[in-house]
Amino acid sequence: MFDREDVIKAVARFKRVARVVIAAQDGSSPRDSGTAMLVWQDGQSGTIGGGALEHEAVLRARAALANPLGASTPVLTREPLGPKLGQCCGGAVSLVMELYDAQAAIDLPEDLLARPVTQEARYAAMPLAVKRLLDRARGQGIRPQTVLLQGWLIEPIARPSRALWVWGAGHVGRAIVNVLAPLPEFAVTWVDVAQDRYPEYWPDHVTALPTADPTRLIPHCSKTAEHLILTYSHALDLALCHGLLQHGFARCGLIGSKTKAARFRSRLASLGHGPATIARIDCPIGDPGLGKHPQAIAIGVARSILISQGNQLRQEDVG
Repeated sequence: MFDREDVIKAVARFKRVARVVIAAQDGSSPRDSGTAMLVWQDGQSGTIGGGALEHEAVLRARAALANPLGASTPVLTREPLGPKLGQCCGGAVSLVMELYDAQAAIDLPEDLLARPVTQEARYAAMPLAVKRLLDRARGQGIRPQTVLLQGWLIEPIARPSRALWVWGAGHVGRAIVNVLAPLPEFAVTWVDVAQDRYPEYWPDHVTALPTADPTRLIPHCSKTAEHLILTYSHALDLALCHGLLQHGFARCGLIGSKTKAARFRSRLASLGHGPATIARIDCPIGDPGLGKHPQAIAIGVARSILISQGNQLRQEDVG
């Protein structure tokens, strides 16, 4: 998917950036279609798979950026990974490179981006297959995957599909935010009791909400949101669990030991919650086999959340 906000922010910081996206793939490749990276003269964000493919793409992108006139139209190249680049994947990928300045970033649409990326397509009428795909997307709300179709590249604009509230900006909260925030499907809201509990820097697209009483934010959460409760205070953890059980949620995890989990079950029961309701809160979170280091906990939590998403998608496919 096309991350419009990332492009706008990168252009604001670096004035001119190149975006390289895997438009299509044949056979084995390091990353899937739709994977993209942004490149500027002395850096980059994202990856299309590393190794020789990415190295060559970065060099071409920086050469284009060094030219004041640059490439005003998309550049499509086909990269055989084995014969040309000596990679073992054995497949081939089609890459599209585009340059963005402030005006080009402002002109980006908010739902779906479709443009011709071959010379033949630029001088011909829009193919009927592309028109039908766009009609389905805009008229019926059926968002396509990234697809290279008859010389046209169609990409949905990235929109976070999962609201994640992280309650607590301590060591584990910081590690979890750093692991999950880069994933485009998450809109992360980060809550703690004071501004000075946050690190000096955090990901641009994370919304930090310092407030003396975090429980007052619960009514503002979507009932389909996911929550991770990791505050410095067991009393605050309990108040958040109680409030969220009353409010509703899609998923809720609580940091702690088995002993803490047992005590919280007892205390939540005394507050009027039934066993089935209390059982919706996962505690402990993470994977004990990975250890207790904040980053290890974050990896275990992220794995659990992503597996739950994969299971849900598979169930939807079956349905």
